[in-house]
Amino acid sequence: MLLQINYLIRSKQDGKYLVARVPSDRAEEVSYLLLFQADHEALSYINTHGKSMSDRLTVESVSPPQVKQVLQRWGYQGIGIVKDPLIPEIQFMLCN
Repeated sequence: MLLQINYLIRSKQDGKYLVARVPSDRAEEVSYLLLFQADHEALSYINTHGKSMSDRLTVESVSPPQVKQVLQRWGYQGIGIVKDPLIPEIQFMLCN
């Protein structure tokens, strides 16, 4: 069985992952863990949108079971799959 490997952007300083925070109907924001389909897409995102912070960020590869663990550990409500890192175009999905 082949697993889809995804890539995350993580802070070298505090270990936090790059997320999108979206206002919701509830009082708090909904946080989505951003996933990239290729390492070069994550690096492109950093170079386009976070060049001044590039020395403080790293790209990690993760399998689907690891994504689930990250969601549970950090309390993210869903994932955001980055389709185009330059614009960026992101497809959001809530996870239960």
